[in-house]
Amino acid sequence: MRLVVKLGSSSVTNSDGSISHDTLRSVSSQIAGLRQSGHSAVIVSSGAIASGLNTLGLVDRRPSDVSVLQAISAVGQSRLMAAYNQALGEFGLIAGQVLLSPLDFINRQQYLHARQTLGKLLDLGVVPVVNENDAVADDEIRFGDNDRIAALVANLISADLLVLLTDQMGVYTSDPRVDAAASLVEEIDEISEVLKEAAGGPGTERGSGGMASKLQAASIASWSGIDVLIASATRESVLLEACERKPGIGTLVNRRRAHLSARKLWIAFANPSVGKVFVDDGARDAIVEHSKSLLSVGVRSFEGSFLEDDSVEICDLKGYVIAKGLARVSSEDLRLVAKDRTPGGQGGSSILVHRDDLVVLI
Repeated sequence: MRLVVKLGSSSVTNSDGSISHDTLRSVSSQIAGLRQSGHSAVIVSSGAIASGLNTLGLVDRRPSDVSVLQAISAVGQSRLMAAYNQALGEFGLIAGQVLLSPLDFINRQQYLHARQTLGKLLDLGVVPVVNENDAVADDEIRFGDNDRIAALVANLISADLLVLLTDQMGVYTSDPRVDAAASLVEEIDEISEVLKEAAGGPGTERGSGGMASKLQAASIASWSGIDVLIASATRESVLLEACERKPGIGTLVNRRRAHLSARKLWIAFANPSVGKVFVDDGARDAIVEHSKSLLSVGVRSFEGSFLEDDSVEICDLKGYVIAKGLARVSSEDLRLVAKDRTPGGQGGSSILVHRDDLVVLI
């Protein structure tokens, strides 16, 4: 079995931002046990910025400037990796650092290259330790954490299970930080919008994710045909129990029966959209019910400026995203086509998103 294990900043570091060597030692011990049973694992770890803040004495006055945070992450990343080298080394394991940036998932060739690199590391018996390349990837620092990266890495290596370790036992019916009546959801087949809203925001000041981002990552992984377990990083033997599929150790998000190919997953989740197109009910039905291409005649309006091969979200008239795909015409060409359909124009239509480049998300 292949696992991807993701640790957030709140698990990797202590309250003062210092690296939690106990957590890293516990995870390393469990991975060593998995290796003895014939399993392999990739670690996706946050914590570089938190560790850098601690090292530089900036825990109580975290800067907001992106360039400063990038510099701080460079300080913290080296210390974080040294801690992983030490923890894994205690159990006879070798760590291999892999730093990824958004471009590694946006550019198709780099996406495939990342897959090859991780595969070779696993073949060599190395435990890859993956982190977003915070020092150059400003999107990571401003907008997210490593949950989405973990889901994409799980797809890259064709993992059997993604384990998202956090400071909570799993997903609750409401935010347990504010609702004492919140109860643990032990199994999820479909991630609803209501559940996402109940998940709340970031859990700690040190982490930029939270349960909502973990549900989003779980959705990506489930589309890949990968089961996801969201559980507490402090639970003893959580990884071993996860492999044994022991019930009640957290929240299990079941894989989808029909899942996306690697390319469709890349289109849907790894390639950021630069525009939105709003389609009428006829186009919506053709896309969702009959797996047809999106024709420009079905577009009622659009937002953003996009070029050919750019990624666009396809929305119904209520504004809900129903699909995502790669545009075959630019927004300027689409504007000209729409103009031609006005009184006095030539009419006609063209393919805006071909069905081979389109992913239905509902």
